[in-house]
Amino acid sequence: MIAESARRRGLKVIAVAHKGETMPELASKVDEITWIGLGQFGHLLRAFKSRGVSHVLMAGAITKAKMFDNVRPDIKGLAVVGKLLILHDDEILSALARELEKEGITVVSSTKYLPELLAPSGCLTKRRPSKEEMEDIELGWMVAKELGSLDIGHCVVVRRKTVLAVEAIEGTDKTILRGGALAKENAVVVKVNKPNQDPRFDLPAVGLNTIRVMSSVNASVLAIEAGKTLIFDKEEMIELANNNGIAVVSR
Repeated sequence: MIAESARRRGLKVIAVAHKGETMPELASKVDEITWIGLGQFGHLLRAFKSRGVSHVLMAGAITKAKMFDNVRPDIKGLAVVGKLLILHDDEILSALARELEKEGITVVSSTKYLPELLAPSGCLTKRRPSKEEMEDIELGWMVAKELGSLDIGHCVVVRRKTVLAVEAIEGTDKTILRGGALAKENAVVVKVNKPNQDPRFDLPAVGLNTIRVMSSVNASVLAIEAGKTLIFDKEEMIELANNNGIAVVSR
């Protein structure tokens, strides 16, 4: 989507894609594409510099659990990672951005070409949360912000003022499944922006599949942060939420 939007604006789009992670279909949406392995920062840098790239943005996702078995860093990648005390999302991405900018390449916001993906404020569904659900949202919000301040995850699952699951390396969907199974029904899912979030990358995102996963465990509410959360397939997502009696609140 971002590649298509940038090209509509007359920009030449050069992609550096990750083997086994990036969708193969991206190749048909860009002017040039280079495939690299996870951690091959030297290859990434050469691909951009050799083509005169001056601005980059980070889009898409990397499966976090693959950090333990699929990363094959090159010399430059080892040098970047070796400086880090912890290997959490923001630390890695911030280090990557710093190294790019040392080479004269500016990192811009991931929403620069698709600002319409940012969540608007308000209740987005027909059903609104009950008083009890709003209390669960308040608790989940507070816990999720603390979780985010440690750069661990974005998502918390709550029911009856009890935290049932917090997101770590497994990702949001598995967190919802774990918390939803414990709740049995009516779980409240809260997903927020990290307090010290760099707006250029790693914004929390929800979409059609989020609602599908919630529906599979009879969860009842999704609360997200307005203006700081990406919503994919928004119309289809809201329709599915309405059909399943799930309230979606953006605040």
